[in-house]
Amino acid sequence: MKYRNVAQIVSAQEALEGAGVRIRRTIGTPQLDYLDPFLLLDEFKSTEGADYIAGFPDHPHRGFETVTYMLAGSMRHEDHKGNRGELGPGSVQWMTAGRGIVHSEMPMQEDGLMWGFQLWVNLPAAHKMTAPRYQDIPAEAIPTATTQGGVTLRVVAGTVEGTNGPVEGIATSPLYVDVAVPKDSECVIPVPREHNGFVYVFDGEGVVGEKLLAAGQLGVLSRGQSEAVRLVTTAQPMRLLLLAAKPLDEPMARQGPFVMNTREEIHEAFEDYKRGTFLG
Repeated sequence: MKYRNVAQIVSAQEALEGAGVRIRRTIGTPQLDYLDPFLLLDEFKSTEGADYIAGFPDHPHRGFETVTYMLAGSMRHEDHKGNRGELGPGSVQWMTAGRGIVHSEMPMQEDGLMWGFQLWVNLPAAHKMTAPRYQDIPAEAIPTATTQGGVTLRVVAGTVEGTNGPVEGIATSPLYVDVAVPKDSECVIPVPREHNGFVYVFDGEGVVGEKLLAAGQLGVLSRGQSEAVRLVTTAQPMRLLLLAAKPLDEPMARQGPFVMNTREEIHEAFEDYKRGTFLG
């Protein structure tokens, strides 16, 4: 059986986001600007409060979706409609910004481990001005499948091993899985043939397809006839995110917090925000 290989390896780059949060970015860098429909992937991990305490104060979005997945620590999100929610270890928030939302994500702790991921997913032109919405998924609502070899898969979105993730109604039909592979193990995970996909290793190391990846490295999965990815470990366990989604194959214009199809639409988003009509 042929498996998807790793066509490109991208090492995370350190940067500052929000009001000064230290992050490590792989998608949204000069090495990998865009992997349709994925716009950005950041990992934030620190035990030092100074690295994250400033958080992400109120800021706008239009035209795409943001996904926050927490491994450790706690953050609170609030938006202009008065919605509030708390993100704790193992929880997920899938926010569809649509035509416009102003929200914040702020830490609920002053020190200790804060660890998680922020993903941006593009919306098709037909959905860019849809009404905004949140899907807040607590840790206990995310199902886990375990293979015969002891590999565990937390399924956030999509279907693996007959297990369906709780996130639903997303235009790009995403697959989002947190995979933990013990040492001296292997597994094969189906990935829809028509999807673009990647893995991001955040602990340990292992072989994806035919390439060795270590923590802090992202592997872009090859396209072709294969419908699965093979993961193999030896002396170390490996934990990674496996993501895939249908590419949009549409023109894209992006600037700051807005992602649209044309420069004119980007200009309109900024003007709407200045005029106070952004949320109308």
